[in-house]
Order: sequence, then structure tokens, then C-alpha cells
Amino acid sequence: MILLHALRSALFIVWLAVTVVPVALAVLLVSVFVRGNPVYWTCVFWLRLAIWGARFICGVRWRIQGMEHLPSAEQSQSAVVLLAKHQSTWETFAFPTLMPHPLAYVFKRELLYIPFFGWAMARMDMIHIDRSKRAQAWSKVAARGRELAKRGIWVIMFPEGTRIARGKKGEYKTGGTRLAIETGVPVVPIAATSARCWPRKSFLLRPGVVDISIGQPIASSGREPAELMREVEAWIEGEMQRLDPEAYAHSPAPQRDTAIPA
Repeated sequence: MILLHALRSALFIVWLAVTVVPVALAVLLVSVFVRGNPVYWTCVFWLRLAIWGARFICGVRWRIQGMEHLPSAEQSQSAVVLLAKHQSTWETFAFPTLMPHPLAYVFKRELLYIPFFGWAMARMDMIHIDRSKRAQAWSKVAARGRELAKRGIWVIMFPEGTRIARGKKGEYKTGGTRLAIETGVPVVPIAATSARCWPRKSFLLRPGVVDISIGQPIASSGREPAELMREVEAWIEGEMQRLDPEAYAHSPAPQRDTAIPA
């Protein structure tokens, strides 16, 4: 069985490598003439190829609940900050394909150096930062976040900062809530059980279902970053235990408040 998973995973990696080159070249060509949404949705086309490749080659399926908590099409200019659990590469590929609105990731600038993949990312309205320069990094996030919020673009951040092993919890940093408070937009917590199928630091994918749960928006007005992040953390970790009880069998259930609608 492990050999079968390894063979399917290897085929999936080949699929990613083969498909990223022509799409990245198309992005670079399109970006010469236009910027913004055409470039974004061209990139999303490759991400769709990626997650559908994971589904049909490796058997990684998904199901989502809580989509009604996101701003509707009629609220297209309503910006939010999405704060998501980060266990795997899968959700970084999947979220732009699953959301009905353009997203802007906050990510380390080293990703821009990856051939084709990084070159295409550089053409998108994203926020790339130098993690070694914390003060400058936050200033850039704040400035770009305000600009994107005015345009109604949703910023997505992973509060734990890096991929976390299944059943574990990292340190929730307040950058996302600071940004939400500074821009006056609500935060939306998201739980995702992607490590069930694609563990961190591994290219061995297993068939199964990734559960994604989107919480109610939480108003940021009048809140403190640390206090707001504690509410986000409690919701996400509580939801993770509900979605993936097997992984958290020996963990105490966290106390969490009901999210206050924005």
C-alpha cells in the first residue's frame, strides 16, 4: 500500500512539474499587457490543476462547511482577513480555487526564487516579506494590507507562521489580527485537516478527505490584537478537534467563545 501511495505521489509531482511551466509562461505573457484579476485567475487555473491532480491521482478529496460566512458576491468590495490553520501545502494550493474572491497571501520572499512557480507569484497582488527584517516586514504588510483592503481584496494569513504537524498546535502570532484592526476589517477563522492526506515536509500523499470549516466573521473594531487572536485560536483549535478527533485523542478540548458576527 505504501508503495502504491509512493508511486501515485511521484506521478502527482510529475503532474505539477509538467503543468506549471506552460501556465507560468502564460502568466508572464499576460502580465506584460494587463495586471490584476486576469493574472490572478490564470494562476488559479494552475492551482485547480494541482488540487484536481491530487484528487484524481492520489485520491485527496475535500468537503467544505461555512461558505455562507464569507462576504457574498453582492459584497464584493467587503474586505476580510482570513486566518487559517496551516498543516500542508494542500491548503495553499486549494484556498484560491475554493474562494469566490481574489486572495492575497502573505508569504516569505524566498518563494519568488522558485523557477516558474515563483516567477508567476511575483506577478500577482501578494505580500512577500523578508522574515529576517521583522520591523520592515510588518510595515510592508500594513501598507499593502491597507491598499488591498481598499480594493476589497481578501488577505489570507497563517497565524502559526509555518506548517504544523497533525494534532499539534503552533504559536499563534498576532500579525493577522493587527492587520485586521489597522484596516478595520473583520477576521474569518478557518480550520483545515489537510495533514490527514498530505503531511507537512512530505511528498507522500494519502487518499482521504480534507475537511475545511469556515467560521463566522469576527469584528475587529475596538479589539486588542492579542485578545482577538486568542479568540481566533480557540475557535480554530476547537474546530480542529471536532473535525479530526483521531488526531487529537489525547489533547484536552480548548475553551472557546462563539464568534461574534461582524
